[in-house]
Amino acid sequence: MVAAALLLCACSGGDREAARERSVCLTRPEALSEETVKLYSGIVKEAHEISLGFKTAGQIARIHVAEGDRVRRGQLLAELDDADYRLGVEALQVQYDQVRDEVKRTERLLEQKSVSPNDYEKASAGLKQLEVQLQANKNKLNYTKLYAPADGYIQAVNFSPAEMVDAGTAVFTLMDVSQMEVTLDIPGSLYRQRGEFVRFFCRASGVDEAMPLTLSSLTPKADGNQLYRLQLAFEQRPDRKLTAGQNVEVGIVVGDTASARGFAVPLQCLFQAGDSSCVWVFNPDSTVTRRQVELGDVDPEGRAVVLGGLTGDEQIVRAGVHVLQEGEKVRVIDAPSSTNVGGLL
Repeated sequence: MVAAALLLCACSGGDREAARERSVCLTRPEALSEETVKLYSGIVKEAHEISLGFKTAGQIARIHVAEGDRVRRGQLLAELDDADYRLGVEALQVQYDQVRDEVKRTERLLEQKSVSPNDYEKASAGLKQLEVQLQANKNKLNYTKLYAPADGYIQAVNFSPAEMVDAGTAVFTLMDVSQMEVTLDIPGSLYRQRGEFVRFFCRASGVDEAMPLTLSSLTPKADGNQLYRLQLAFEQRPDRKLTAGQNVEVGIVVGDTASARGFAVPLQCLFQAGDSSCVWVFNPDSTVTRRQVELGDVDPEGRAVVLGGLTGDEQIVRAGVHVLQEGEKVRVIDAPSSTNVGGLL
């Protein structure tokens, strides 16, 4: 099965000479044990649920979103009637401008010794006080607009236009989808093996590849059904096809790494050299050496199982293997992230 996959992914570029050092990404073989994969049903959930409200009281003038709408960070969600707040700012602005002009006149008189320094300090203090009051009123005017603090979905709209709300009252409930997690319940028999958990992954309908997960939390107390709540976080930003509330199949790999039976490597690390399956091993002098390996099957996460030819201490090339040559000098780059495809940023 692995050999067939290698033939399909082989490219026709051949071993043409490179004008400069090629850039490569590296990985390390992962030691395998006598592992068992336990499969359970999980559900994708938003990591945070946010209650959104105005920072000041007033009457709702406009609501710009409805339940179920997807919103972006910084998007305007709702507005209060700001007429009174605007008048308050305008009135204080007029008063501030008058006092500011008065302070300027007092300053000129002070230079002419026509007023005492004490009179000037009193005028300046009054101006500073008005400046603070003016800024406070401007802030309240700005608080009449409510913006989304993160990307997400509007789960609930609790008020309608023309209704009165107090400061801090929850007008919306926002599902923050910038971070998502997978939640599932596991039986006590598996909970007792928690020290032997090796890794986690999940599969979802419509998503081709398994998505690696990391342990967020495991509740140490069973519920009424003697199940323990397990929460897992995505190692990378999940596929956009995933939505909160979606069911996924979660794989929990349980094993003993002391009983190593080979190594797992990404399929793209492998290439064919004649009838042999090989990998490129990265050397300390930044050159690569072809290494023949013995292959097993493909593991549940879609990785090739290498039964012989590797010790586990090597760094091997994981991308661009079909254009390299024996002894070629290469330059190592970091693997691109899902939000920086191509490593351009």
